[in-house]
Amino acid sequence: MDVFTLFMLAAGLSMDAFAAAVCKGLALEKLSVRHMLAAGGWFGGFQALMPLAGYGLGVRFKEKIVFVDHWIAFVLLGVIGVDMIRDACTGAGKEGEADGSFSWRAMLFLALATSMDALAAGVTFAFLEVNILTAVSFIGAVTFLFAMAGVKAGYVFGGRYKAKAELAGGGILILLGVKILLEHMFF
Repeated sequence: MDVFTLFMLAAGLSMDAFAAAVCKGLALEKLSVRHMLAAGGWFGGFQALMPLAGYGLGVRFKEKIVFVDHWIAFVLLGVIGVDMIRDACTGAGKEGEADGSFSWRAMLFLALATSMDALAAGVTFAFLEVNILTAVSFIGAVTFLFAMAGVKAGYVFGGRYKAKAELAGGGILILLGVKILLEHMFF
């Protein structure tokens, strides 16, 4: 797989993580490098580990993984999106909890939900005889950078419209889950 193709694949896989990182940035009262590194680490790490896991599973479980990955992503993104909307409407988590949206639990579920497609991509890497270490390193690095940029972009936009931006961010996550579900069911 040439570098351009690998970059395009990495960019495509990282778009869900970028959108989720934008939503994380929307919820911040004050941006720090730590927030950007956390998002980059979680999203980039999962985007690198999931294709590696998919590669390891290979052909043996392909049908089972492809059958459920979109449902898992749909449910996780839906739950997280509804929680963001609830927080925006009630004002929960606003006072003194600027880092609450970056808790390990919240980031774990969000990183897992946005990396399910990368798991399926890893299965196809086994068929294509791709150098898996090069591929996952590239995918992880690209997603790391995109996620950091997403947090920054969300923070810049969300600074003016905090509650409305968090409400929109929750809606975006729900729509992202619906998009993933529909793509796998009908396309």
